[in-house]
Amino acid sequence: MSISQSLLPEFGHEMAGLRRVIERIPADRMDFRPHPKSFSLHDLANHLVTVPGWAHTTMTETELDFGLPETRARQPKPSDTVEGLLRTLDAGVEKALEALSSASDEDFQVIWTLKNEGQVILAMPRIAVYRGFVMNHLVHHRAQLSVYLRLLDVPVPSLYGPSADEG
Repeated sequence: MSISQSLLPEFGHEMAGLRRVIERIPADRMDFRPHPKSFSLHDLANHLVTVPGWAHTTMTETELDFGLPETRARQPKPSDTVEGLLRTLDAGVEKALEALSSASDEDFQVIWTLKNEGQVILAMPRIAVYRGFVMNHLVHHRAQLSVYLRLLDVPVPSLYGPSADEG
């Protein structure tokens, strides 16, 4: 089995869970922030729905310089609505699935570089970028968002088994 074929079931499972969490966001509480150092619900959700699209960038480019104006201009515009968040999520998931599905095992070994205004932040094989900076990053922030839901008394969806709200 190819690397991409072995990653696709996990990707699908994680994206379905992410969608369920995003669907639960209370639109009237986008300003919620559990602590002054925390993201607002609006900012966390907008960040989170862009992460699946990073898989596409990782698999179709060999570097990204996030300090460049053209890179910032390509970023999805933040949304103030759950519907807008879901549109951004769905577009990123679709592009990620295309890139992952067509990737060869060799593609995953290509070195991918992250820069800020030309300065190298990291350089590692795409498989490590995908696992660490896409999937683990996504799961981390989805967990934060689930805590926000709990604090707002919104039922938390089941992700890896029953939640306290769903059997």
